Amino acid sequence: MGFFLETLIGGLMAGMLYSLVALGFVLIFKASGVFNFAQGAMVLFAALAMARFAEWIPAWTGLDNLLLANLIAFVLAGAVMFIVAWLVEYLVLRHLVNQEGATLLMATLGITYFLDGLGQTIFGSDIYKIDIGMPKEPLMLFDTVFEGGLLVSQEDLIAAGISAALVALLTLFFQKTSTGRALRAVADDHQAAQSIGIPLNRIWVIVWCVAGVVALVAGMIWGSKLGVQFSLSDVALRALPVVILGGLTSVPGAILGGLIIGVGEKLSEVFLGPYVGGGIEIWFAYVLALVVLLYRPQGLFGEKIIDRV
Repeated sequence: MGFFLETLIGGLMAGMLYSLVALGFVLIFKASGVFNFAQGAMVLFAALAMARFAEWIPAWTGLDNLLLANLIAFVLAGAVMFIVAWLVEYLVLRHLVNQEGATLLMATLGITYFLDGLGQTIFGSDIYKIDIGMPKEPLMLFDTVFEGGLLVSQEDLIAAGISAALVALLTLFFQKTSTGRALRAVADDHQAAQSIGIPLNRIWVIVWCVAGVVALVAGMIWGSKLGVQFSLSDVALRALPVVILGGLTSVPGAILGGLIIGVGEKLSEVFLGPYVGGGIEIWFAYVLALVVLLYRPQGLFGEKIIDRV
């Protein structure tokens, strides 16, 4: 029982990190109706900015306080992502208002390669470290309840807590604020939203800024766990099944989809892996997403699209 609970908790914590990356996809889709292939590049770009600023600030200022240096680096990296969001809207999106979804999709592909190249030019292409002070040692819990206790990663536990807090704030933002309601209106119909006075350009800047902050937090956490390297952009590919499972238009769906995928990956690898030769954790999420697409193309929590003629 203890081993099962360890695996379950590990899956839930991994699922929260997947949900954090998936949220970036959902945010952009809700505001523009396009699947943002640049989300992985944004995670990488934000993580590179955070890692490099954390290196440069002590060298520039002589500051030896790790927490303060990381805080300043986070603020500067957030400012960089705001600038990136504004430039994306000003140089690309405002010229593509009311265009076909395929056009916007190709634009995000172009943004992906541009950010990959720009990040390498500005910040370098080495492997960098983000040290935000999260403890690496595992934590022993309930040793009086289960034989041997439950071994839980403190780093994963803190990362899951940060992800959960950000997810909760974004959910409140979309549901309770006028800007969040405007974002939903823009997602439903660009032209109708413009006709009632909602400024489409400003809404797109806001949502790309929010997606940039989400990418920064995701990049900071994943960079702390895996190191900041260009393969970090592949983390977005691990979030694709989460988006498909939860639904492209649902913030709660991204959360629950991440938890389902995270738990499913861990449990399948541990309990089914020995019978299929291992490696099931790599493809389990994609097979599950495919099954969901066959029976519910809009995802478990996505809005069903009905075209009336």
